[in-house]
Amino acid sequence: MTLNFEISTILIGILVFFARVFDVSLGTFRTISIVQGRTKIAFLLGFVEISMWLLVLSTVLNRVMNTPILGLFYALGFSTGNVVGIFLEKRIALGKSILRVITPQNGKKIAKLIRKSGYVVTTFQGEGKNGPVTELCIVCQRKDLGKILRLVQSIQKDVFYITEQVSNVSKIYRPTMVPRTGWRAIIKKK
Repeated sequence: MTLNFEISTILIGILVFFARVFDVSLGTFRTISIVQGRTKIAFLLGFVEISMWLLVLSTVLNRVMNTPILGLFYALGFSTGNVVGIFLEKRIALGKSILRVITPQNGKKIAKLIRKSGYVVTTFQGEGKNGPVTELCIVCQRKDLGKILRLVQSIQKDVFYITEQVSNVSKIYRPTMVPRTGWRAIIKKK
């Protein structure tokens, strides 16, 4: 009988853990949506998050005095949910960014490569510690940031750059369309 009780407690604990991971991950997305001004998404995520939180809390609160291990599952789920939420948000990469590249050489070459890849670049001439520099300013989707940085670093590995999150942009240019491949090409033919 004791073994059965322990198994049921562990199963409830695992359920609590995964539910907390889910609702805290949603909370991470909700917070980022609020910062980016996405009110509808923030509203929906907040509703689902708090509903899940209340369900999990009511499950744990009644039993934690008798089975303190549920509190441990609850805390581990919360901590893990923060990490999972940050990881998932970085993978999805919602929003827009500004990439500023500052280089004493190769400015024109880097700008040409980025433009050839379909992105818009604005260049500025400036003065750095050791003389003239070129600043390249690129507004892009956050998910494209890594690709653009790889393009820049293919010309100059040790380039100095800064990224900034953007809340509002009047207009953003996306890369020109490349020919469709794979299943998208098949669907387009029909």
